[in-house]
Amino acid sequence: MSEPDLAALLEPVKQITRDAGAVILDFYREGFAVEGKADGSPVTAADRAADDLIVARLQALAPDIPVVSEESHADGARPDVSGGRFWLVDPLDGTKEFVNRNGEFTVNIGLIDKGVPVLGVILVPVTGRLYWGAAGLGAGVENGAAPTPIRARKAPADGLTVAASRSHRNPALEAYLATVRMKDQKVAGSSLKFCLVAEGEADLYPRTGPTSEWDTAAGHAIVLAAGGHVEMMDGTPLAYGKPNFLNPEFVVRGQI
Repeated sequence: MSEPDLAALLEPVKQITRDAGAVILDFYREGFAVEGKADGSPVTAADRAADDLIVARLQALAPDIPVVSEESHADGARPDVSGGRFWLVDPLDGTKEFVNRNGEFTVNIGLIDKGVPVLGVILVPVTGRLYWGAAGLGAGVENGAAPTPIRARKAPADGLTVAASRSHRNPALEAYLATVRMKDQKVAGSSLKFCLVAEGEADLYPRTGPTSEWDTAAGHAIVLAAGGHVEMMDGTPLAYGKPNFLNPEFVVRGQI
């Protein structure tokens, strides 16, 4: 298997992400019904419409790379990812934020190669802010202007700024935070916590609740490209292609 041409894929994936964001905003403005999936999590027509668009466009862009997406997986699709290269898509990360209309929801597309996220794009549809990162190409953020490079920072000596979930707090997280020399805390929804670490606005994002690989792949790729790290609690790098695409607890860090 030849190496993927990340430079050739990056701009088309950015556009796919923006187009999916435009679809989501149409629902956001016009109203939507909320359904429940089998696991009890919410889903809307916006999730499904964005999923359909992204999957079709990625298949057209790179027919040889299978696509694993949250909604199609929930509907029973099980593409063969044994080749080691596949897309992971969360068409609307932060459905609770979407339903609550706080703007903190995102579109996420990540590319996995041999267990490692090598390309990621995250869009915040409400603001148009787009984060991206790719192995060997660095990471950046843009919003209608030229991309601005971003870089994870080294932890300051006087304490850490921790990115914390808006919707997923639990006793295990509070116990972990009690072990951290925390100076400040920034609360955000969806995959925006990865972006805070990638752009040097936070030093640490611990996640002690359940996540799936499509929740983390794009943000993980951006953090890696920005010089940061994503590890399981034992310090082992978080890898992809696991059974049922389920993640263990993990920590996102800036430069070490």
